[in-house]
Amino acid sequence: MGDEAKALRLAAIARKWLKDPRVGYSGDLNPVASDSERQALSSMVMAGAHVSVAEPGRVVCSLRVRAPLTDAEGRWHPGAIAAAVDNACSAAVFTVEGAPTATVQYSLSYFSPAHPDEEVEMEGRVVSRKGKLTAAMVEVRKKESGELVAIGRQWMTPVWPNKSNKRSKL
Repeated sequence: MGDEAKALRLAAIARKWLKDPRVGYSGDLNPVASDSERQALSSMVMAGAHVSVAEPGRVVCSLRVRAPLTDAEGRWHPGAIAAAVDNACSAAVFTVEGAPTATVQYSLSYFSPAHPDEEVEMEGRVVSRKGKLTAAMVEVRKKESGELVAIGRQWMTPVWPNKSNKRSKL
């Protein structure tokens, strides 16, 4: 498979996974119970996501904040934001690594709240690669106003070796 065809295939898998994290990176619903349990939060956070861009090193998706994912004050819960950012970073990194990832460093800055039924847009992109590590960042914005909700930055590593990283040192 040529590089361009591989890149398109990885982007298509990432797109499908963002829409429904229960779908493994194999493209099939994952029947393994422990994986399904781990994906429960991701599935709840990403429910109804629309992916507008999935290309090598970049994903853009939008979703509506759901009421069950809000805190006592009616704002999008920081933990739900963190889970959504992690998903967007993971999908962006998958498009270049071709393997599921594990987060090895994570930072998240919150700027303004989002509320139930507000639509937010997340743009995730790969910003650096060093050995087995890939850095990605995600900006979360209110879709209507463009107001910044949060910025996440992560260093990630593939959970299984692939051609590009099996000889690298961490």
